[in-house]
Amino acid sequence: MNVSPSNQHPAFSPATLDIDPAAESDRIATALREQVRGMRKRGLVLGLSGGIDSSVCAALAVKALGPGKVFCLFMPENDSDPESLRLGKLVAETYGIEARTENIGPTLDAMGCYARRDAFIREVVPDYGPGWASKIVLANALTTEGYNISYLVVQAPDGTTQKLRMPPSAYLGIVAATNMKQRTRKQLEYFHADQLNYAVLGTPNRLEYDQGFFVKNGDGAADVKPIAHLYKSQVYQLAAHLGVPAEIQARPPTTDTYSLAQTQEEFYFALPYRQMDLCLYGLNNGISAAGTAAVASLTEEQVRRVWSDIESKRKVARYLHLAPQLVDPI
Repeated sequence: MNVSPSNQHPAFSPATLDIDPAAESDRIATALREQVRGMRKRGLVLGLSGGIDSSVCAALAVKALGPGKVFCLFMPENDSDPESLRLGKLVAETYGIEARTENIGPTLDAMGCYARRDAFIREVVPDYGPGWASKIVLANALTTEGYNISYLVVQAPDGTTQKLRMPPSAYLGIVAATNMKQRTRKQLEYFHADQLNYAVLGTPNRLEYDQGFFVKNGDGAADVKPIAHLYKSQVYQLAAHLGVPAEIQARPPTTDTYSLAQTQEEFYFALPYRQMDLCLYGLNNGISAAGTAAVASLTEEQVRRVWSDIESKRKVARYLHLAPQLVDPI
């Protein structure tokens, strides 16, 4: 990695990521209006998860177009935390957005999402079945020298838990089945977008967009992505300015994908978002490991491991960002 000496960035601090939230929200709203107009669409559709990113995106959509031209979907399924639906509804009420609940659990069940996932889990835990819960976690990159090692965590009906290594076939099968959730949600977003002649709004922040924390043709599919340039801490700054409910601002980022509660950092990111933002900024701007470590409250070796992890995830993200490959340009 090519990095510059930290003395070239003497002002680097957590405050480096501070933005003018009023000016930035105005800039994003202007861009959204122009993008929707350029696509000859009448409004915006997005899924509301009760998380910070979709809540900020909903507020920005309303700022850009007004609540009458924004349509939101709540799409719970069998493993969803009921709190996500409650908080999503709170956002819609806060901004006066028309919204609809589409329970995708029966659809996923009919497609075999849960049965396929459970069959792959039983390759590792033969007793897995009704009453059990599970999630996938990554070994922390700070302690594994940048190697992404996935583990299966299962909880038995009596509450006992196990953390187990998986063969590649089980891991890939569990992920493939779980990705059906994101792709089913996106199918519904585009159904409503087509019906209304609206564009679909995607909600990834910079950490997610940069490192591929999304499903190709699932939550990665969208017509506009208004916060993909913003670090997560900057999304929180917009949330405070735009009046996102305090409960959502205080809620830890989660995946809300597996039946066991799961934070984003244990599933994908090496660190809490504040430190992750600073490490990513340091890498992106040629700040030395020493300079980044001092600001992020890490050691130089930890920063190097996080940077290695970022680079590894970016290799995966290249495929996720690729358009379909053609034999000849058209």
